[in-house]
Amino acid sequence: MSTDLPDTMPAYVIHAAGGPEQFIATELPVPKPEPGKVLIRVRAFGLNRSEWFTRRGESPGVTFPRVLGIECVGEVAAENDAGVAVGQTVCAMMGGMGRDFDGSYAHYTCVPRDSVFAIETKLSWSVFGALPEMLQTTHGSLHTGLEITRAKTLLVRGGTSSIAYAAIALARAAGLHVTATTRTHANADALADAGAHDVLIDNGTIAPAARERRPDGYDRVLELIGATTLADSLAATARGGIVCMTGILGGTWTLDGFRPMDVIPTGVKLTAYSGNAADITRAELQHYVELVERGELRVKTGPVLSFAQLGEGHELMDANAANGKIVVLTD
Repeated sequence: MSTDLPDTMPAYVIHAAGGPEQFIATELPVPKPEPGKVLIRVRAFGLNRSEWFTRRGESPGVTFPRVLGIECVGEVAAENDAGVAVGQTVCAMMGGMGRDFDGSYAHYTCVPRDSVFAIETKLSWSVFGALPEMLQTTHGSLHTGLEITRAKTLLVRGGTSSIAYAAIALARAAGLHVTATTRTHANADALADAGAHDVLIDNGTIAPAARERRPDGYDRVLELIGATTLADSLAATARGGIVCMTGILGGTWTLDGFRPMDVIPTGVKLTAYSGNAADITRAELQHYVELVERGELRVKTGPVLSFAQLGEGHELMDANAANGKIVVLTD
């Protein structure tokens, strides 16, 4: 494959913060793999909220112009010193992709070896493309953030996101009793089908209802809505429990007038997860991919778009209308 590399590639470059119209389709030189890096022919990539925030100018430290994209799946495209064979199916995520250096909104991307995982799979690019960041973030949240091996109950706040669906399935498989929240009764059956033992309708305040079901509170709470519901989630947590804030679906980064002594209950621990590829091993990721292949782990996928429809994908995120992980195919 490396002998057939083109000189240039299609890519989307963003030069200034703003709406989806800021993505400019262009031709860029195909990156040259440096020592310790792997050149990937991108076949698909998922769209992520972190890219949405970056596009809007809300990611501190990210400078423009930039090719966004924090994850991808594809094939190794060139010889390298990282021990990954040309043609090997891989996924890549985090490690500065689309933030510190140009990412996956292109036909090729060059990624540090530590962010690249060789995976054996028969999944289509459209399904495989939805998995890397979703599985890494879910795994890291449950194990690094929440330490679920020492827990019996889990509350997933923001239960209809793609991360939430994966967390419900993986936590239930680990033996936890899982409760998920949703704003509408219409989503309750889908959450139950995904593995939730119980569903709470979330009007912004669920702690009283949660305490009715679990008077002592939940051992672990995965907070995916963010700052807007964090105080209420803390109030639903058991003494000795952990709340891990992983998502910002509510769109608010800060807690105005945050008073820790009033908001954090005695004995409750608050953490956050914004980890990277080092928090999951290749074997763990391979195992999760195989669970998806066998139908034992269902992932919530949304629209599958062409490369030319990238802007439409961001419009869907603007409108909160994706209803699952958006995947963009490059071919």
